[in-house]
Amino acid sequence: MFKFKQLLILFLLTGTATIAQVKPEEIADSLYKAKNFKEAGKYYLKATENVDFMVLKSSNYYNAACCYALNGQKDSALVLLTSAVNGGYKNADQIKKDTDLESLHSLPGWSELLNSIKTVKNSTTDPYKAKLITSDVKNFWKAYELAKKDTAHALDLYKKYYVEPASNGLEDYLGYKVKNLKNFVKSVNTKPQFYAAVRKNTFAVDQQKPRMIQSFVKFKQIYSKAQFPDIYFVIGAFNSGGTSTDAGLLIGVDQSARTAEVPVKELNLWQQNNFADLEALPHLIAHELIHFNQAGRGGDTTLLAGALIEGMADFIGELISGHTANERLFVWAKGKEKQIWADFQKEMYLNRSRNWIANSDQETPDKPADLGYWVGYQICKAYYDKSTDKNKAVNDILNIKNYKEFYIKSGAEQMFR
Repeated sequence: MFKFKQLLILFLLTGTATIAQVKPEEIADSLYKAKNFKEAGKYYLKATENVDFMVLKSSNYYNAACCYALNGQKDSALVLLTSAVNGGYKNADQIKKDTDLESLHSLPGWSELLNSIKTVKNSTTDPYKAKLITSDVKNFWKAYELAKKDTAHALDLYKKYYVEPASNGLEDYLGYKVKNLKNFVKSVNTKPQFYAAVRKNTFAVDQQKPRMIQSFVKFKQIYSKAQFPDIYFVIGAFNSGGTSTDAGLLIGVDQSARTAEVPVKELNLWQQNNFADLEALPHLIAHELIHFNQAGRGGDTTLLAGALIEGMADFIGELISGHTANERLFVWAKGKEKQIWADFQKEMYLNRSRNWIANSDQETPDKPADLGYWVGYQICKAYYDKSTDKNKAVNDILNIKNYKEFYIKSGAEQMFR
């Protein structure tokens, strides 16, 4: 499978949720897990009818192709896989290695389909040649102005002027982070003062470029295998400040454009606390750059792995840019270190990170979300500090294979006893 979300098997086992309340792709995920490939394929196809963005549509076509292939319907599977590719799916390596699709390898159209996928180089080893792409920001504001004048057709205007001309990066951002255009437009409309005031700051990316390049150069100095991807700056609705996909780095610049004149009363508590200063934008870029360079790490679903994946981005990001992208966590944690560690150790080897990472709904005035970042940072810092060869330590951190072993070697558990 290409995209496999957290399974919602609860409704199948307990009846506590009705099928009508669950999205088709979530039902499909559960059916796939239960090896009911025939029905899973049908629900993935149904899911293609209800999504706003091509990346989600192609993902559902891909998953449907896997299910049809596993159900012995090879010709139909190849047709669906072709639909996924025509819709923008470009990862030929994933298609080749996906065991769900092995039965298709002997079909006449298999090689032709793979050969039709044209890969576009989206990264460089030269820190000075990294691309900063801001066309989506300009398109958003065009759509925004038109939608203000014609509120009855706002949805269509955003679709025509923001979604349809989207860059590769924005296509991924919309699919993986925004997901629903109607909710996106609704969110923007509920923050008129915020968006009106933040506009000027979203065009300030070019002013920050020299500091970003300086961080890239430092990263190359400490990690010879560094890759510098295309960087797309987009406007969201506090869907994501930054993420990394095959397209490159995707930066929600509206979440990193804080200056004194931008009002925040229309934002909720988490949004206010995570609305980053414009001057801190290079630190966020450094954080996401580390994520893009984590390809050598091992697969693991424990909280410990999740914390290290985010924590290393903060730690190495600080090494190259001068600051972490999450400094508020360090301010809050001061004096509370022992309790944080004690709470973390209770869950660190469990296959969940719900209380530590991407838990914005748990944000309170007394405790911030995302404390897993802080814990992961401390472990990486402990490992780095005790290493005599610092560049080797950076390489080790970026390419962790065994997270528990790395944690033990770091000696971090002794830090706050």
